[in-house]
Amino acid sequence: MTTDALPLDAAALGAPLGAAATFVQLSSGFCAPCRATRRVLERVVATGDGVAHVEVDVADRADLAARFAVTETPTVVVLDAAGVPVARATGVPSLAQARAAVAALARP
Repeated sequence: MTTDALPLDAAALGAPLGAAATFVQLSSGFCAPCRATRRVLERVVATGDGVAHVEVDVADRADLAARFAVTETPTVVVLDAAGVPVARATGVPSLAQARAAVAALARP
């Protein structure tokens, strides 16, 4: 199992995980698409129960950038309730794509 597939807990992330899903947004300070991504993911959090959004700057968290082999920002990693990475995307997701990622975790 690669390190990017290992669970990420709240202590390692530096923020609480969502009860259903967590969006980990790996960003950089100069990145305009990162701001757009933040707005999309915050809308999903506001309308979804148990969903969290944690944005980290790759300059401050080189460990997470290396773990997820980030070569482009924004990179979004979706964690399930146990902190296991289940999806990953680069660029700005649409609201529908972000909601679909959360909905996929609710399916048996």
